[in-house]
Amino acid sequence: MDSDLLLFIGLILVVLAIPAIFSALTQSYSPRGGAFLVVIGGGLIILALSTKSGGYTAAQIPEAFFGVIRRFIY
Repeated sequence: MDSDLLLFIGLILVVLAIPAIFSALTQSYSPRGGAFLVVIGGGLIILALSTKSGGYTAAQIPEAFFGVIRRFIY
């Protein structure tokens, strides 16, 4: 799997976890689902950072994110 794709999926999972965590906390539930998404997404982000030679800089992250979207659209 491409490191850009791993970064993309990891970022999407972490972003989706934020509303799940807030929803569980406001309803006095344990945020297990959101925590699971954060762990999986964070693991994918760390895997992407470690598999790309030189890692990612802050300027390269949006480029990689939209590059994955561009690959699937075209």
